[in-house]
Amino acid sequence: MTKPAPPVPPVPASPTLPRLRASVQECRACELWRDATQAVLGEGPVSARLMLVGETPGDREDLAGKVFVGPAGRVLDRALEEVGVDRTEAYLTNAVKHFRYRSRGKRRIHQTPEASQIAACRPWVEAELAVVRPRVLVCLGAVAARSLLGRDVRVTRDRGREIESDLANHVLVTVHPSSLLRAPDSEARHAAYAAFVHDLRAAVGLLD
Repeated sequence: MTKPAPPVPPVPASPTLPRLRASVQECRACELWRDATQAVLGEGPVSARLMLVGETPGDREDLAGKVFVGPAGRVLDRALEEVGVDRTEAYLTNAVKHFRYRSRGKRRIHQTPEASQIAACRPWVEAELAVVRPRVLVCLGAVAARSLLGRDVRVTRDRGREIESDLANHVLVTVHPSSLLRAPDSEARHAAYAAFVHDLRAAVGLLD
């Protein structure tokens, strides 16, 4: 028996950020909606020149309905401030809109989204890009890079340099800020953070 095709994401034909924020709650294009508290769309002004795309909401983002409000978000906020970017002037979102996790007691442990889940969510990110139309797009981590740029892009190899793409005037990739939190010691964390800031500074330099 042929397996039925998954539902099509209910992306509005004429998207605006408020319409996307409402419609994404009805998305059933993959199974992640079943266990998540809610879908989490991006945040920021429609006129943002800088757009950063991460992986997926974490535990705190899932509960709050806001992007980058957990530990990785604090790292990102610090780095943005260091390169002279007011977070409220950038558009921040994720490649996947529902939290994927496994339970360990009372804790919910993040899990990387599968390829099918990343593909199912791509229309939402494309719609956000179409509305915001940023000058500079930064993919934070492998999931965002895979979603928007395909399998050929490697974060460790391609980070910090421009990637040819029609998604924005300038497209770059770098690590996800959560990776800095997994560094084995303070020296490694310091080096990883400095490299992350260097990549963001390169992106900011392309805004003008």
